[in-house]
Amino acid sequence: MTMCRFEQKIDDYLLNRLKEEEKAEFEEHYFNCVSCFEKTLKQDELIGVIKNKESLFAEQKHPAREASPAPWYDHVFAFLTPKQWALAGAAAALVLVTVLTIIPNGGKVTPKFVLNGEETVRGESLTLISPIIDISAVPSSFEWKRLGEELEYSISIYNHDLLWKATTRDNRIVLPDEVKAKMSAGQKYSWQVRAFSKDGTLIAVSSRVQFQIKPAE
Repeated sequence: MTMCRFEQKIDDYLLNRLKEEEKAEFEEHYFNCVSCFEKTLKQDELIGVIKNKESLFAEQKHPAREASPAPWYDHVFAFLTPKQWALAGAAAALVLVTVLTIIPNGGKVTPKFVLNGEETVRGESLTLISPIIDISAVPSSFEWKRLGEELEYSISIYNHDLLWKATTRDNRIVLPDEVKAKMSAGQKYSWQVRAFSKDGTLIAVSSRVQFQIKPAE
């Protein structure tokens, strides 16, 4: 089976090593790819575990002020035979596998929604309000449905290539004059909005809606 080329970018994405254009391309892909979406969640959980262990090891480097008495289980384990140690290790490994399997899948509930009426996508649904049809003049603002409080929205407008990108905490944004000047009648444009939680996690993405500015009659 051929591996998806985006799988090689999962670590770079989670460690914030991608450029903005590469990051946006990856986010748009993994919301549409069930395999990459699940692997990104699991890798994010694993990186979090590693970071926590590094923090724990850093704390252990500091010398203790007083020698603490050995805990009771040290005395118990001292009498275990090699066979008993092997059985204990196998049991611990089974518990670890169970925990790592349950935590990534059970801790996060990812709803599904339909993108563009065709493809089922993982993530919350984010609905665009205006503009979503052909219009008679250059739009002065863009609006979408609010998902909740303390969210940040990232809007991207395209004319083949990326024309403009901005962020806001409101569910509406006014188009700057310098961007409006780049838009003209008779041309087709598209736009898309992504929603991020206050910790920077991507939680929702809208479909990419196309509209045209009608030429003057």
